Amino acid sequence: MMLSMEWYAAYLALGAIAGFLAGLFGVGGGLVLVPVLLLLFDAQHFPVEHVMHLALGTSMATIVFTSLSSMRKHHQHGAVNWRVVRNITPGILLGTLFGALLAASIPTRGLGIFFTLFVYFAAAQILLDVRPHASRQLPGIAGMTAAGTFTGWISSLVSIGGGVVIVPFLVWCNVPLRKAIGTSAATGFPVAVGGTAGYIATGLSLETLPQHTLGFVYLPALFWVALASVSTAPLGAKATHHMKISLLRKLFAVLLIALATKLLLKVLG
Repeated sequence: MMLSMEWYAAYLALGAIAGFLAGLFGVGGGLVLVPVLLLLFDAQHFPVEHVMHLALGTSMATIVFTSLSSMRKHHQHGAVNWRVVRNITPGILLGTLFGALLAASIPTRGLGIFFTLFVYFAAAQILLDVRPHASRQLPGIAGMTAAGTFTGWISSLVSIGGGVVIVPFLVWCNVPLRKAIGTSAATGFPVAVGGTAGYIATGLSLETLPQHTLGFVYLPALFWVALASVSTAPLGAKATHHMKISLLRKLFAVLLIALATKLLLKVLG
């Protein structure tokens, strides 16, 4: 099935917005990508039983590229704690693979409801500016592995870069907020690699998926979304270091609530 120019434009616009938000907030962009991709895929009449899995898998694959671009910009500002990235990555890879395997066994309706509830949680966290008090230091290898496994599992199920989980955890462990956001952006890469591998592997044997898919990754959407997002993610990352983002965070939370509500009505309907 050939895509019309309208679909190319829609994917490009989505990638540009998601990339900027990923760099700005360190959230990987998936909170915006998944509900919009679901609506776009549904409009293209993708199989109902797989449309949520395709949205999650495609979103996770785009985060591979977005996270690299965002990570580079945060690193240039000295905002990445590479010791944390190194110590938490093994757990992240384990958790994302397990999460993707679990997601493949959950029906679209169940996945949609779980994703929506998670987005409501994330939006409430942003609106209320809930941040744990810096009351401890970073744990050792075992603690970081456990934190990474949980982060990877959640991130893979809802196709995010992990920032919603990792940023509060790092702030709790006495890491400054901007450093926590930069480090979260860097850990988004292993999250995305592990999750994408899982979504590809679990969808490869299915014969009912649309053309131009690799497992649960829809390649045309991946190409156009990634093309735009890698251009705008550095702009978002740069803005983090030069803007007061409190108002933007609240507007972002309102956007998340609107998208999640639209998705929930779609899934339940």
